[in-house]
Amino acid sequence: PAHIEGDGIFWKGRDLLGVDEADLRSIRGGEIAIIFQDPLTALNPVQPVGRQIGEMVRIHEKASRKAARARAIETLDLVGIPQPDKRVDDYPHEFSGGMRQRAMIPMAIACNPDLLIADEPTTALDVTVQAQVLEVLLDIKDQIDSAIMLITHDLGVVAGLADRVMVMYAGRRAELGTADETFYRTRHPYTLGLLASLPRVDESGEDHLLPIPGQPPSLIRRPTGCAFHPRCTFAKALCSDVVPDFRVVDGASPFSACHYAEEVGEVDVAALRAEGDAEPELTR
Repeated sequence: PAHIEGDGIFWKGRDLLGVDEADLRSIRGGEIAIIFQDPLTALNPVQPVGRQIGEMVRIHEKASRKAARARAIETLDLVGIPQPDKRVDDYPHEFSGGMRQRAMIPMAIACNPDLLIADEPTTALDVTVQAQVLEVLLDIKDQIDSAIMLITHDLGVVAGLADRVMVMYAGRRAELGTADETFYRTRHPYTLGLLASLPRVDESGEDHLLPIPGQPPSLIRRPTGCAFHPRCTFAKALCSDVVPDFRVVDGASPFSACHYAEEVGEVDVAALRAEGDAEPELTR
């Protein structure tokens, strides 16, 4: 069965694992809110969108039905839903995919949370709508003074939105640093592999995409040592025997969970792609 390995989950000095259900309910949605990945399944199909947004306000702020409806209209307008005073009574199926995703945001921000968790908020949206949703998130962040934790596999979204980046592999931390450090001072082979396999419009057509070899590991039968070692061209015997510490590299940020983070930092991703062969450059 699933279990929590860490010492706790801390929020404003409190361990959420020790909080009773009543207090946790006030935090969930009030102080910490989430934008779910799939609005079609997250939204209740038999209730108007406005009622679902207003429910958050009525529960956490004990607002009247009229005040909750007004807040729903206000937040729908905030995320760019046209004619919010009319759309507030529409059902989820009456919204397009992009509009449904936008409608998820008011549910999360209705109570002005301190932390907004965005779980793949642009999944299954076309590029134009993705850009619109991300722009809305950035505007909301400034207007309600909220921090955003963005969960995504899209490095383009990360580059455009994130201040700090944590790269995870097989459920564990691989690298942590600023966005610039992650993209230009990579200290983990997995991050390096992601960047080398990413198409770029600012490179010549002769540059090669370099796929990461092998397959993602089974979390039921996790590899010994570093989980990435079966796919890593830096790997040595140490990597299969010892789980690497999550440590500061070169006495400063970024952090990396790699025994050979310093060597990884010497690799030029652009040069690798231009050569079209990762193996000679990465093998140590």
